[in-house]
Amino acid sequence: MPLTRDDCTALDAADALAPLREQFELPDRVVYLDGNSLGALPRATAARVQRALRDEWGRGLIRSWNDAHWIDLPQRVGDKIARLVGAAPGELVVADSTSVNLYKVLSAALDLQRQRSPARRVVLSERSNFPTDLYIAQSLARDKGCELRLVEFDQLAGALDEQVAVLMLTHVNYRTGQLHDMAALTRHAHERGALTVWDLAHSAGAVPVDLNAAGADFAVGCGYKYLNGGPGAPAFVWVHRQHVPHFQQPLSGWMGHASPFQFSPEYRAADGIARYLCGTPPVLSMVALECGVDTLLAAEPLGGMAALRAKSLALTRLFRELVDQRCAGHGLHWVSPHNDALRGSQACLTRDGGSDGGAYAIVQALIERGVIGDYRAGESGSPDILRFGFTPLYLCHVDVWDAVEQLHAVLDGDIWRDPRFSRRAAVT
Repeated sequence: MPLTRDDCTALDAADALAPLREQFELPDRVVYLDGNSLGALPRATAARVQRALRDEWGRGLIRSWNDAHWIDLPQRVGDKIARLVGAAPGELVVADSTSVNLYKVLSAALDLQRQRSPARRVVLSERSNFPTDLYIAQSLARDKGCELRLVEFDQLAGALDEQVAVLMLTHVNYRTGQLHDMAALTRHAHERGALTVWDLAHSAGAVPVDLNAAGADFAVGCGYKYLNGGPGAPAFVWVHRQHVPHFQQPLSGWMGHASPFQFSPEYRAADGIARYLCGTPPVLSMVALECGVDTLLAAEPLGGMAALRAKSLALTRLFRELVDQRCAGHGLHWVSPHNDALRGSQACLTRDGGSDGGAYAIVQALIERGVIGDYRAGESGSPDILRFGFTPLYLCHVDVWDAVEQLHAVLDGDIWRDPRFSRRAAVT
């Protein structure tokens, strides 16, 4: 029998994670399916940032670096994120942006390989990797006399030859939601003498990650997607403990110094992951990020990331079933993998017609009707993508039903053809 809204209501009533939704400020009559670009606002964040402004900065002034423990924020928040990605305490710090952290670890990985195997001069990545990752790799390849080699998803294992120094991948593909097998690819890379750099931007807080169990070498990730840290939230960086003592990262700022407050004119790298710090921590952004990470840690008594992953998969499966049920005949095709083991926490579709299929206009029409997803332009002749993120902390099954009903209305009534939605624009 076809699913009904009452069926979705019953699923929500049985959902042990449902109370976690109350941690967030969510607008009325809005279904938010873009947490894979910017997470929702935690209720605790505004008051926490106000306290940092009014009390810690306003009254404590510079004393708050010690009295309010500002100086410890990179490590303290880092230890909390570590619990979500399979890292040990003291192995991960919050700092800078994802792009800057990627520059640090990719540079370090290439230098380490230059010491071990000078003939290895290739950075291997997926052709559809997130562009900023490729741009950083292009820059480093140019500066270090290396080559960035791009292949398709299913060609990665076969492309790991004796020339590859580093395999650099985003764990979940930003366009399709396809999930790499981190442990298998890392093992395969190591067997062929390559190191691995993983970008966790679309997986930290969305899918279970175990960096140490996978034997990964380096990882970075952002704080504003599934970690709910707010727009432009600081990123994080992790390095396997075996690599940390053997080199220093290229951005040798004062916070990465072994004794930053001695103000020595000569740089001496700090022990451990602290050497991956650079400049002064952005305190207000970091306290906001800590609130966001705490929303995920609140799921630990309810099963933690395993429970969140199970709900995420249930939501994306439901979305697929309802789209197939309610939107058949409208030229939609699935881009995200059907197999749960290969899919992150998003569902992506294309529509017949390629760039003329109306994907941008459909998304804009949905947004006007209270369903916020997003759009990604096609690459090299590939179709445009309608992209929907499913954050299990604050989405419920009824949200999925309501979103598909609006998608059906937009498609069935040709609402997307309204001239208001026809303008193509850059989408962040």
